[in-house]
Amino acid sequence: MSTYSSQLHEEQGAVDRAYGRLDSLRTQTKSRLDAVRAAGSHGSPTQRTERDSFANMYEDRLAQLRAVEDRLVFGRLDQSDGERRYIGRIGLSSEAHEPILTDWRAEAARPFYEATPSHHGNIALRRHITLSFRTVTGIEDEVLDVHSREVDQAASQGTLAGEGALLASLSSRRTGKMTDIVATIQAEQDRIIRADLGHAVVVQGGPGTGKTAVALHRAAYLLYTHRATLERSGVLVVGPSSTFLRYIDQVLPSLGETGVLSRTIGDLIPGYEATASESAYVARLKGDKRMAALIASAVHSRERVPSELPAVSVEGVRVPMLAVDLEQALSDAHRTRQPHNKARETFARAVLQAMVNRYAERVDYEPEADELSRVKALLRMNDQVRKTINLAWLPMKADWLLDNLWSHPALITRLAPWLSPEQVQSLVRPKGSPLTVSDIPLLDEAMELLGPDPKEMARQAAQEARQAQERQFAQDTLAQNGIGTGLVTSQMLLDNINGLDTQAVAQRAAEDREWAFGHIVVDEAQELTAMDWRMLVRRCPSRSFTIVGDVAQTSALGGTRSWQQTMDQLFGPDGWDLNELTIDYRNPQEVSQLAARFAQAQGLHVSTLKAVRAVPGAVERIRVSSPEECLEAASQAAARLAHKFVSPDGTGRVAVITAADQVTALKAAVGKAYRQAAGGSAADRLASQSQWDRQLIVTATDGTKGLEFDAVVLVDPQRIADSAPSRLVAASDLYVAMTRPTQQLVIVEQADDGANATWDK
Repeated sequence: MSTYSSQLHEEQGAVDRAYGRLDSLRTQTKSRLDAVRAAGSHGSPTQRTERDSFANMYEDRLAQLRAVEDRLVFGRLDQSDGERRYIGRIGLSSEAHEPILTDWRAEAARPFYEATPSHHGNIALRRHITLSFRTVTGIEDEVLDVHSREVDQAASQGTLAGEGALLASLSSRRTGKMTDIVATIQAEQDRIIRADLGHAVVVQGGPGTGKTAVALHRAAYLLYTHRATLERSGVLVVGPSSTFLRYIDQVLPSLGETGVLSRTIGDLIPGYEATASESAYVARLKGDKRMAALIASAVHSRERVPSELPAVSVEGVRVPMLAVDLEQALSDAHRTRQPHNKARETFARAVLQAMVNRYAERVDYEPEADELSRVKALLRMNDQVRKTINLAWLPMKADWLLDNLWSHPALITRLAPWLSPEQVQSLVRPKGSPLTVSDIPLLDEAMELLGPDPKEMARQAAQEARQAQERQFAQDTLAQNGIGTGLVTSQMLLDNINGLDTQAVAQRAAEDREWAFGHIVVDEAQELTAMDWRMLVRRCPSRSFTIVGDVAQTSALGGTRSWQQTMDQLFGPDGWDLNELTIDYRNPQEVSQLAARFAQAQGLHVSTLKAVRAVPGAVERIRVSSPEECLEAASQAAARLAHKFVSPDGTGRVAVITAADQVTALKAAVGKAYRQAAGGSAADRLASQSQWDRQLIVTATDGTKGLEFDAVVLVDPQRIADSAPSRLVAASDLYVAMTRPTQQLVIVEQADDGANATWDK
């Protein structure tokens, strides 16, 4: 009779075969890459282009093969006819083209995630395989066809089980990096992952339902399924913070995808970064959709007829600049529908031509074309004419426009009459102030309306001229060699000349504000304002989005509390689909239920949640009578939890969440308490860790958005609530803080904390 150990041995053989093939492909690809590199830069441009193209291809393939090392194989499907199919991170075939491993994104792998006992097709059994490095350490079987012989076999072998693989992954200690869920994707998640590319897909889910994981796995699935569409346009992932993006940055590479661009709203425009902060009220004002009209008005205010117009002498003839000519020139420029700085060329030409016509009218003969050209050149160089044209249609850069707007309250008042005097004053700041996150969408709006500044347009014109010459050179070179319609094209050769063939799509997209992405993933999307959405939709003309968030966790005053209200305006009622995740995989049942009761009592929309794990003692309440006792109790609790969950091997994460004005004092107290409890060497090790990868952190609520920890100490919740800009935001902030732990939540509260009654319901 087959035993559990013999089954482990059998699966080890299959796993060894897959890793053996992976190693072989790595060696083969590395050898080919070395051979291409060894050829150097000799030969014709065509030959160099071919070598560079192959080198780029081999480098990408090698990166992919290296990224899928961990848990390469994680599943097996057994069909009723006895055929077996192993499921893994990528697809692998033998040299004889026999299948070894099926890519998890392939249609053939779908039953691994979606088959049920009532809908299993020809799948009799689903096996989960657990690896430690390359060693098989566990097997779990789910029999889908209860009438098949696999039922008795799995029972006798000791492999018959339920959701052990999922529960094991949920109970493991955090590492500071999000791990993929490719081996444990659940059916409701898989249906979203495989949704159609053409629609905007909104995923609403409470804390711990796997929204982020679903979004990232969907990105990997779309890149696999629609490679031809997305390979050149790329995929953009937008997250709430740089900390969050670092947290998720290993997920897509582990799924075989390395060419995705990750950004926050604050660093989405190349060359600009938001470094300043502002109040939640100002951020809400700047996020209002009416700000688009304010920026447009600020641009149009620089397109006008000046009150004083010059009359200049040219060739002894007095030539006036008339208001009627400028009005016509303004009309001509507006009809081009070009950005401000580009349309200015039309305006300037029209004004100069009107003055040339005025000159021709004032002489008593028919001037020759050469004379009129000379007159136009003299007018163009005339200081008065140039100054007046600039006054009438000022060339501008977007950052100058924004800086000038915020430093002139009278200008804001004139252009935005819907703002109250108090709101206008809140927007005003000194000239030269650094940008805030809420400025970035407005800067993008201004860039869209203005276009490149004149100096940049001159550089672009020169670059386009060079590119035209280079294209001709590329075509001539290929024609001389009798090629150009096969492997190597003139565009490939041109890319090689410009060094673009060695740049990943993500890198090129990061450097181009006007890049049009094939798909955009937005995480914590409930935080985005109307102006944020305008900036993102501008970057994806196809309107292909994966949008994940939770309206109960909205902490931005200008964020979303209703998906329908926001999405209907962006995509139309038929342009998006709403999917709701309902199972909490992160939090213990005790934490999930406490947080849900609190959120519902505060009037938040809480998705129907069912936590899959019970952890006795997961919630601990500590009540104190003074702020000093609160600080002491919180630091002691943090030290205790750190001793329990934080390991020297780098696993384990503990967060202490408090009000922003208490972070500094609590950091010192926690550091002192941990040093006393764990000793100097352990404390020094934690203190030396990078801010991106600390195992013990003290932070305000916004520092934990989208993250998870083994344990959380929530300190003085009433103080957190009192510092929030609104009651709903306070509730959302506390809901977020309460739902970060995977194992334990400790709440330290003062005895007179008004929130206690709510939580005790």
